[in-house]
Amino acid sequence: MHLVRISVIAALLTSAAWAQMSVPCACGHNPPGPPAPRSLKPYTGAPEDLRPFSKFTTPYYEYYQDLVEYNGAARDVPDPDLKTLSEIRIGFLAPLYDHPDAVLGNRMLNGATMAIDEANASGGYGGKPFRLITHNDYDNWQMSKSATEGAAKDSAIWGAASNDAVRMIYEDKVWAMFGSISSESTHIALRLTLKGETPLVNSASTDPTIPETIIPWYFTDIQDDREQGYTLARHIYTELGFKRVGLLRVNDRYGRFGVIKFRDASRRLGHPVVIEQKFMPGDTDFRRQLQVIEDSRVDAIVLWTNVGPAAQILQQMQELGMKQRVFGSHRTIGDELIKQAGPAAEGFEAVFPYDPTRTDARWQDFNSRYEVAFHEKPDHFAALAYDAMQILLNAICRAGLNRGRIRDALAGTVNYKGVTGEMVFDPNSKNITPMFLAHVHNGTIEYRRITMEKPYARVGENGVQYAGPTVRDEIAGDLKIGVFGPHADELVRSPETVRLLSALNTTGKHLALIAIPSDTAWGKASADLVKAVYQEHVLAVIALDRASSHLAEQIAVKSFVPVVAISSDRALTSTNIPWIFRLPQGTPLEQALQSLSAAIEQFGPNRASIRQSLASGKPLAGVRFESTGELAK
Repeated sequence: MHLVRISVIAALLTSAAWAQMSVPCACGHNPPGPPAPRSLKPYTGAPEDLRPFSKFTTPYYEYYQDLVEYNGAARDVPDPDLKTLSEIRIGFLAPLYDHPDAVLGNRMLNGATMAIDEANASGGYGGKPFRLITHNDYDNWQMSKSATEGAAKDSAIWGAASNDAVRMIYEDKVWAMFGSISSESTHIALRLTLKGETPLVNSASTDPTIPETIIPWYFTDIQDDREQGYTLARHIYTELGFKRVGLLRVNDRYGRFGVIKFRDASRRLGHPVVIEQKFMPGDTDFRRQLQVIEDSRVDAIVLWTNVGPAAQILQQMQELGMKQRVFGSHRTIGDELIKQAGPAAEGFEAVFPYDPTRTDARWQDFNSRYEVAFHEKPDHFAALAYDAMQILLNAICRAGLNRGRIRDALAGTVNYKGVTGEMVFDPNSKNITPMFLAHVHNGTIEYRRITMEKPYARVGENGVQYAGPTVRDEIAGDLKIGVFGPHADELVRSPETVRLLSALNTTGKHLALIAIPSDTAWGKASADLVKAVYQEHVLAVIALDRASSHLAEQIAVKSFVPVVAISSDRALTSTNIPWIFRLPQGTPLEQALQSLSAAIEQFGPNRASIRQSLASGKPLAGVRFESTGELAK
């Protein structure tokens, strides 16, 4: 089933994506009409071993697999006379002040505002400007400064989100709503969309239960906690092989609902969460929870919180001498983690919606424009808000000023190419694009694509060992290294190589190079290589390009001879052959020769020992290989 999902997503990503709004608005001249029915089975494309009850039975009916239908009358409401409007209003609900998440809410506002400004610069809607009508999303958990200082707690704050949604729809007369971060407020606003028949677009709330209400007015461009939890579980249990995992989360709705899907996935993969500890928003001392987790003998810890607490937890783990691997949700990673946690963040991993280290022109241009406008780099709250607002503005321009048709345009969005990358939307109008894994390494954050899919096979990820017969020593007085590839004879005779070989031999070694040119008839080149290995008894082979490296690798697996390949082809080290070690294309022959000379000097004239030295991870003349054969980072 996972292969089907991958092929579907690949097909969608290669189809035509909506462009950003850089041309005048179409003003509803060609509305899209109701979206065609579509399905995604199973729900969210979850792999078999992560689906509920998949080991025991097949349910007779599964929800959330088909496009949510809208059969109301909103499409029949006449469009207003554009002459009577001074602006096109969009409601915006986010924590902007008096809230612990106010910084995130304002970054979200920045991204949305930037999209609005660019649309207006292109003419707005028929010459009428778009305008954001902002509303503050108060702290429903009464953690605001005024509350903690003893001010009276207004019971209306709990209803603030519903009051604001009512005002946006009936007083502000917005054409759509945007927000919020809080899943409570988003849930409340979503209920209002049923009555007010007004689209609600989101870019920050990851509560998976929001779209599971089967309310047809919702759209989100951030992967939810289900995808995050499943992806983390696949990485931790299947890829890394951990068995005992503990949870440490913030005790609010984000933390409480966020870990549910990870717990479910852990149980289904046969490794129920060992222990779960929680802390209150605003806490700064986590030593008690960490000690409880330590006493539970876990191998790894998963954090579900924000960057600030995550940084403090990592620092306190280091102080307590805890060595467990630590993983986190998307709100635990970012440049702020490196700044706050310092060396304690090393090795931390978390899922993330996209790759912010991309160098494509569109992403770089967005970053430049955002920094000029707001004097900081955009985080994912800003970038995803920008993309979601672009999608909404595009929907309004295609559909016209009719809330029902705007909803149709949103629901008909199957894929979109935004500044954050490619997005794919399921029938519930939520982004299900595979996530990225962020990894803190040497004080920086590296990103790679990761999925919740069970790998068909794992090749070369954990290195490979030689378990063959004992390899005899060669004659110590005649230590030969083969050089195989284009113009090998010229390289061996070059002044640089001759000088280096002379210097290496001053230590008492008797190194000699056997040149095996490959720019001859291919049959002769391969025959010469075989001769060098079996008759000349070379201790190792240096292959000079991709083609010669692949042929040398095939000889190596038969003859047990190490090969240092100078090639950009990573496939060389992905075949589980323990004799191949790759240097980047363009590496001088002298560097490869120095590394092999150091290995021979340490372990003597034995091919297996030389291989073991190369795979040990220890520096050899400035070069250090991983056991996979790739250069160590």
